[in-house]
Amino acid sequence: MTELLSMPALWLGVSIAAYAFGQWCQQKTNSPLLNPLLIASLIVGVLLVASGTSFETYDRAGSLLSFFLTPATVALAVPIYRKLDVLKANWIPILAGAFVGSAVSIASVIGFSRLFGLSDITMRSLVPKSVTTPIGVALSEMLGGLAPVTAIAIVFTGIVGAILLPPFLKLIGVRDPVQMGLSIGTAAHAVGTSRAIELGETEGAMSGLAIGVSGLLTALLVSIGSVIFS
Repeated sequence: MTELLSMPALWLGVSIAAYAFGQWCQQKTNSPLLNPLLIASLIVGVLLVASGTSFETYDRAGSLLSFFLTPATVALAVPIYRKLDVLKANWIPILAGAFVGSAVSIASVIGFSRLFGLSDITMRSLVPKSVTTPIGVALSEMLGGLAPVTAIAIVFTGIVGAILLPPFLKLIGVRDPVQMGLSIGTAAHAVGTSRAIELGETEGAMSGLAIGVSGLLTALLVSIGSVIFS
């Protein structure tokens, strides 16, 4: 049994099955609270604890899933291409919105970290919380943060954003699909984009675009900040 639980293929299958179950739950209930990634994370976490399986063992299976993060992100270029006319007509608001969103994300992390007395290494790990995982982990390592903490923060931010952002944006009067998609993608990266795609093609395209733009702007702002304060 111990040998079986240490097999990466087993936990890879468990992860995929848990996510598929989460999608089924969301489709049946049509509730944004039942986010597939949240459900899958809870199921896999409970099974890991119950079976006494170490994180290192699961990470060997997780690395197989992580391998597909970059191509999956690149694939978001397809809906962006389909909405190229929208992009050309709104490139200034898109750049401005992504810049402000990235700057606010970084500033809020630094501000709240100082307010609550978090350690310097924790703050550095949380700075890239609102960008997609490949970029965020690279930035965290560059800043001297902890990549596992960054990865957890990115996933948590994405799940919360996917659940709360669409109703919140509607509550404050945001109805334009470009604004909606840009806001979700900038704040909640790929996880939020999966939700934006469900809202509409334009929302999904703009959210996918925001992932790349905000990721690049965050990297630029972090690099400039590192040079200034080093």
